[in-house]
Amino acid sequence: MIDSDETMTIRQMCEAFDVTPRTLRFYEAKELLFPIREGQKRLFTKRDRARLKLILRGKRFGFSLEEIRQLLELYYVGDQQQTQLQATYGIAQERLNDMESQRDELNEAITDFKTQLDWLGKVIASNADLPAAAE
Repeated sequence: MIDSDETMTIRQMCEAFDVTPRTLRFYEAKELLFPIREGQKRLFTKRDRARLKLILRGKRFGFSLEEIRQLLELYYVGDQQQTQLQATYGIAQERLNDMESQRDELNEAITDFKTQLDWLGKVIASNADLPAAAE
């Protein structure tokens, strides 16, 4: 039997990480988490908690689940995580470049949108000065 201080139930995991049971089952189905099964009960180890932390961080930064899975698997290469760290750095640099590009496009769209709104406001204001059409 595993020490209960070392494991967490699905409810405890949901509360600790602000996720749903469905999310945890999904990550288990995708072979990202490997809880201990005792009948219908799932017990999550410290390893699962560490993996979930990395999964959630990766998702926040826009990594795909496949990228996250591949990076997590590199932990076991046996080179003190050098391969994992280098791969993570490369993917993270690409993702940062993508995010910065998206930000720049969004800033440009916001500037254009403001210009259009200013123009529209002036049109509305100038039309308010016109006399009402006779019926």
